Amino acid sequence: MPAALDLLRFAHANPGVTRAEAAARLGLSSGSATEIMGRLRAARLLGEVAAPSAGRGRPTTVLVPHPEGPLVAVVELTHATWRVTTAAVGGALAPAPVHRHGGDPAAVLGEIADAVRALRTERTGRIVGVAVSVPATVRGTTVVQAATLNWRDVDLSGLGCGLPLTVGNDAALAGVAEALRGAARGHAVALYLTVEVGVGGVVLIDGAPAPGAAEFGHVPFGDPALACPCGASGCWDVTVDGRAMARALGRPAPADPRAFAGAVLAAARAGDGAARAAVHEAADAFGRGVGALLNALDPAVVTLGGLGADLMASAGDVFSAAVRRAAMAWRRDALPPIVPAGLGALGPSIGAAESAFAGLLEDLVTRR
Repeated sequence: MPAALDLLRFAHANPGVTRAEAAARLGLSSGSATEIMGRLRAARLLGEVAAPSAGRGRPTTVLVPHPEGPLVAVVELTHATWRVTTAAVGGALAPAPVHRHGGDPAAVLGEIADAVRALRTERTGRIVGVAVSVPATVRGTTVVQAATLNWRDVDLSGLGCGLPLTVGNDAALAGVAEALRGAARGHAVALYLTVEVGVGGVVLIDGAPAPGAAEFGHVPFGDPALACPCGASGCWDVTVDGRAMARALGRPAPADPRAFAGAVLAAARAGDGAARAAVHEAADAFGRGVGALLNALDPAVVTLGGLGADLMASAGDVFSAAVRRAAMAWRRDALPPIVPAGLGALGPSIGAAESAFAGLLEDLVTRR
């Protein structure tokens, strides 16, 4: 069984790998790889398709998810929307509709649980776990605080519908996805930051989150006079998103800060001077915080998601100048790469699936 688990894990982590490549990396003979794949195929965990021809030499196959194989139900909850999709071995997500919600926890969780149950009925016997991404501080399966949802101490255990359940902070999960499958892959220490409503992020060490809750958005990099919904003042959160742009434009706080920020960015690109100034102000505040975190954490790479990547793209000079001003003098000529997240908006869902499969693959091999 250990060799079968090793091969399953390798195929999961490296979608599209050939059987020959997997055997070489794992130190398996051709005969052993064939025998192990036979067992994994019979257990409906992996399948094989012919690899593209590479000219002369023995033909090989590409390892793929079994067409009747296990799936994880992936729930992505944001400040305004939710969706339920599935992930197969290898991490591929199925397309799924996005639904808006009104924020009431009982109503939102009831709708999501209904969707998970419907998915179990539709994919009879194939759903083996449920993974949830939520914009919140999480302890176990409880939302301790979700400032953008106005939730406190909300139990999510009912979303498992009787299956193994994992729950994680959306930014931390997206960071895990970047480290395993995205722009931070291969780096020993990486920092992932995203801006949606406020700032989220995580430090990754060898692909795993550093211990503890990384509440970067609530570090006091902002104006001490500004109150944050978390109860503190001066939080970085409220200086970099749609709420900050609304203040800069003299507008009231928007009901949907993320959508408002998108509209301001579009107006800035169209030549609106006031919008451009608001974007630059947010980019400057974001860059100052990133520079400060470089001093504190010394990552090898920084990946930016959500509005963070948009700010860098739309006001790159302002952002970069702010990073350099905040960075300690000795490191200004050797800043680590700061790049857009490779997985974009799919990061939280991919990371949630990874968190679930990490605890399920061994059990799947043992039980089947």
